[in-house]
Amino acid sequence: VDVLSFCEEEKIRELGLRKSAMTLIDEATAESLYRQMGVSTECSGGSVANTLAGIAQLGGRGVFIGKVRDDQLGKIFRHDM
Repeated sequence: VDVLSFCEEEKIRELGLRKSAMTLIDEATAESLYRQMGVSTECSGGSVANTLAGIAQLGGRGVFIGKVRDDQLGKIFRHDM
């Protein structure tokens, strides 16, 4: 799931993140970031899901094999996909 939030560039540097880049994080880091950020948008995404969506839009067929956690982000992913 992609989590999109707006903030000042100084805050990005302060958090040790890189602008316009994907950063894989653990649960503790995610909780810390959620506490520090403002309003956000959560939507299904990720490189595999986005690739499969693109293939489907071009008329192709693909399969996602994996696990989705039974939490809020997992529910968002299942709903959107």
